[in-house]
Amino acid sequence: MPLTADVKAELAAIRDPRPTARVAELTALLRFSGGLHSIAGRVAVEAELESDGLARRVARDLMEIYGVRPELAHVQASGGRAGGHFAVRVIDGGETLARQTGLLDQRRRPVRGLPNKLTTGARPDLAAIWRGAFLAAGSLSDPGRSAALEISCPSGEAAMALVGAAHRLGIAAKAREVRGVPRVVVRDGEAIRATLAEMGAVRTAAEWEQLRQRREVRAGVNRLVNFDDANLRRSAQAAVAACARVERALEILGDEVPPHLRQAGELRLAHRDASLDELGHHAEPPLTKDAVAGRIRRLLAMADKKAELDGVPDTESAVPAGDDD
Repeated sequence: MPLTADVKAELAAIRDPRPTARVAELTALLRFSGGLHSIAGRVAVEAELESDGLARRVARDLMEIYGVRPELAHVQASGGRAGGHFAVRVIDGGETLARQTGLLDQRRRPVRGLPNKLTTGARPDLAAIWRGAFLAAGSLSDPGRSAALEISCPSGEAAMALVGAAHRLGIAAKAREVRGVPRVVVRDGEAIRATLAEMGAVRTAAEWEQLRQRREVRAGVNRLVNFDDANLRRSAQAAVAACARVERALEILGDEVPPHLRQAGELRLAHRDASLDELGHHAEPPLTKDAVAGRIRRLLAMADKKAELDGVPDTESAVPAGDDD
C-alpha cells in the first residue's frame, strides 16, 4: 500500500525529544512487532520490522535509552507476510529490558496489553504509543467507502489499550477481530486524518484529506450523473407509455373522438419527446400545459370507459412491458 509506506516513512523520521514520549513509542513498537521470547531459558526481547532503516533506528533507541546492544538479523517473514523482515533482538539483559519497558510485570509475567503508566500518560505519550504501534503493524487504505486506518494487535488486551489511548486523544477507534487477529480500526474520514496528524504524519494527513475531498467531489458528480440518467430513462419510458395509450384511445373511440381531444392526442403522437409545455406551443391556437394535460386525460378516460362498456382491452393494455415501472 503506497499510503502505508508514506505514513511509515514520515513517522520513522520523527525524533521526539521528550524522554517519556520516546519510551512510549519504543515500548509500543516492541509490543506490536514481536514482544517477548524464551531463548535458551532466558527472556529475550525481539521486534520483527519491515525495513532495515526502522530496525536500525530501534536498535539505536534501545542503546541510547536503556544501554543495551541488540542483535540485528535479516529473517524470513512470519505470520504469512510476504518478503523478508529485519529482527532486532536483545538476549543479554533481555529480562531487565522487559521489566524496564513494562513488557514483564514485577512477578515476571508478560503484560498482555500495554503498561498502565503509558496509557495514562500525557497527550504526547499517547500519540507516541500510536506512532510506535503503527510503525510496527499499521496500514492505511485509500479514501473511499472502505477507507480504514488499521493496526494489527498481538492480543485483545493490547487492542483495548490502544483504543483507550485513542479515546483519550479524542479519536473514535474500535477493536475488532478479523480472521482471528485482533485489530484496532479507525474508519471515519475525519478521524483518520486526525489520527495521522496526532501521530505526527502531518504531510500525509494533508495529502490524504485532499485525496478524500477529490473522491467525494467525484462521487457527488457521479451520483448527479446517475440521477440525471435515471430521470431521462424514466422520462423516456413515460413518453413511450403515454403515446401507446393515446394511440389505443384513438383506436377505441374512432370517429367518436371530440375534435379538441383528437387535436391533443395527435399533438402527443406528432411530438413524442416534447414536454406538455412544448406541445401547447405547437397547438393552434396555443394552449397552456395544463390545458394539454387535461385534454389528454379526458381522451384516455373516455376511451377507457368505452373499452369497459364494449368489453375490449383498455388503453393501459397498449403500454409495452416495463415502460410503466
